[in-house]
Amino acid sequence: MAVPKRKVSKAKGRSRIANWKASAPTLVECPQCHEYKRAHAVCEACGYYDGEKKIAVKADENK
Repeated sequence: MAVPKRKVSKAKGRSRIANWKASAPTLVECPQCHEYKRAHAVCEACGYYDGEKKIAVKADENK
């Protein structure tokens, strides 16, 4: 097995990670209001998660 001869510096190790581009978050349709939301997160439009009301959402003034 290959073993490093010297300790890798923090800058060298972190530079390998820093070159990746950030990807857009995965969006799924909310089963309650059919708005797009992040996966595994409370819907910001209706406040539901996993079929249960988790947070109270203020009504839009435009509606």
